[in-house]
Amino acid sequence: MRPLAVLLAAATLVATAAGAQVADLRSTSALRVCSDPAALPMSSQDGTGFENRIAELLADRLGLPLRYFWFPQGMGFVRKTLLDGNCDLVIGYAQGDELVQNTNHYYTSVYGIVTRRDGDLASVDHLTDPALRGRNLGVVAGTPPATHMARAGLAKDMRGWDLFVDRRVENPVGDMLQGVRDGSLDAAVLWGPLAGPLVKDDPDLQFTPLLGEQGGPRLYYRITMGVRQSDQEWKRQLNSLIRRNQDDIDAILREAGVPLVDDYGKAPRE
Repeated sequence: MRPLAVLLAAATLVATAAGAQVADLRSTSALRVCSDPAALPMSSQDGTGFENRIAELLADRLGLPLRYFWFPQGMGFVRKTLLDGNCDLVIGYAQGDELVQNTNHYYTSVYGIVTRRDGDLASVDHLTDPALRGRNLGVVAGTPPATHMARAGLAKDMRGWDLFVDRRVENPVGDMLQGVRDGSLDAAVLWGPLAGPLVKDDPDLQFTPLLGEQGGPRLYYRITMGVRQSDQEWKRQLNSLIRRNQDDIDAILREAGVPLVDDYGKAPRE
């Protein structure tokens, strides 16, 4: 055999073995989900998050027991959970992130502004509203609305919270909502699936989606489930599950208070 042929044959064997090893990572005896143990309202180790309920729905439809691998969201989450083979699915991943292979999206949501229901900012629905000037505004640093706020001349009014924290010991969303509630903040700009459920039944606070912002970065995202890049068949199976159970998934999201919008972030989804 010629040297080149030997090398090609060896490379094929290595690639085949590697592919088999990767394929073997996915469990067929349980639905193994990677999740943050302290990320309410999305996920929680006590199973009360809306992503927990979606995981339960999928496990039921697959006829498999549900098992979690708990790890705090932040730097290294995907590598230490999904890519290391500790689980096979991340529920709630923004479409287009190259760290995972995305399923079809199962909802679209948007950033919005949290204000007091009885406050003078209750009618604000865009970040260029002059009423926001000179107010104390909370935002998670590094998120898309922070760019819009700076462009609107609100940089000096912004108070930033860290993006990546261990929510077992820190609670930036809860801190911001409490700030709006007690008056130390006039408003907070937050991701809808985080803020919406937390203020859904709050007598003092309201969430208003930001549907009319001009320019980038965009404030709406299509949310998918994430699997390993090699798990093509698993992705197809999940796409089928999502399609067949979309009404049940929608019901979970609506009951939780997640603000749902159309696929282009222009209008609430009926």
